[in-house]
Amino acid sequence: MSHSAKKLSMNQVLLCGAAIVTISMGIRHGFGLWLQPMTQSLDWSRETFAFALAIQNLTWGFSGIFAGMLADRFGAFRVIVGGALLYALGLVGMAYATTAQLLSLSAGVLIGMAQAGTTYAIIYGVIGRNISASKRSWAMGVAAAAGSFGQFLMVPTEGFLIDSLGWQQALVALALAALLIMPLAWGLREPDFRGGAGHFREQSIMQALREAFHYRSFQLLMAGYFVCGFQVVFIGVHMPSYLKDMGLASNVASTSLALIGLFNVFGTYAAGVLGQRIQKKNILAFIYLARAVVISVFLLVPLSPISVYVFSAVMGMLWLSTVPPTNATVAQIFGVVHLSMLGGFVFFSHQIGSFLGVWLGGYLFDRTGSYDIVWYIAIALGVLAALVNLPIKEATIVRSPLPQQA
Repeated sequence: MSHSAKKLSMNQVLLCGAAIVTISMGIRHGFGLWLQPMTQSLDWSRETFAFALAIQNLTWGFSGIFAGMLADRFGAFRVIVGGALLYALGLVGMAYATTAQLLSLSAGVLIGMAQAGTTYAIIYGVIGRNISASKRSWAMGVAAAAGSFGQFLMVPTEGFLIDSLGWQQALVALALAALLIMPLAWGLREPDFRGGAGHFREQSIMQALREAFHYRSFQLLMAGYFVCGFQVVFIGVHMPSYLKDMGLASNVASTSLALIGLFNVFGTYAAGVLGQRIQKKNILAFIYLARAVVISVFLLVPLSPISVYVFSAVMGMLWLSTVPPTNATVAQIFGVVHLSMLGGFVFFSHQIGSFLGVWLGGYLFDRTGSYDIVWYIAIALGVLAALVNLPIKEATIVRSPLPQQA
């Protein structure tokens, strides 16, 4: 197969990819709003709900590896369509789950698999293959900003749906919204993957994996991304309940999450732009250290709606701004042929952190009546992540010539 490949237009990739991420991540960011109404209605503990979302994050990360392999081999279109169907099925199942096991299957396994097929790793693979390296970090920033805009747009919408329709029918309405991803996926049908054909592959999957996992900088990226997952999912899921426990009105929680999404539009875009100009490892180190500082200040100052909104705005600038420099670094070091798969492995580390962040939040709250310990862990991990990113080498890896293979 020829090295030259037909490419989709940059505008088409960004428009369709950003819209898909907006819907998928927008739905996902609002799940914390269901914690109290579901647990109170069904007489469940917070750990029951938190464990289901922990399973979701772990399934998302694990499934993302295989979704990435399929997208790299057969194209993103098929993977995204399958993910959209699973998303709708999982949301309906979550609405009518009557046991903890059914909640873990629907909100956990099905929605986790759906997110693996409709979010960053898959979309970034399309970006990597179709947009030149000179604009790649910027384009990834645009896609990440779209996910953040989805949070800003969808979280208040989800709060409105819960208030007006009830928590069950609100989930059914989101299931219908998830199906909108399917027609958008048509715009990401890459010419070289039509009919089941794949991209030219200078390495096999096993060669690419051996190379990546023996490379120190890849290991460090995975370690840092673990911390990212722990922090953002703990805050995203447990923040609404934390604020209500502290006596603040429910609208403060939904406004807080919306502000995180709004300001992360700017944060992720800025990270993508800066990634074209300065070393991405320094961007990542700054983000993780800044998170630790911001959380510390939030816990020290008196809690009020104003302090929550300031915290949300500043944390929003740092929220998913790790995503463009992390994935752009993987592309820069290893190339784009296996980008979705390698990005899936890095994201799996993120999701292990997400699992621990969301589950520990529920587990420790049920046993101590407080989220304090998990806040302190989040601070310590932020400092650690800043340190592990500094030694990363971003230069393109030098390979020995390999026999060409399809």
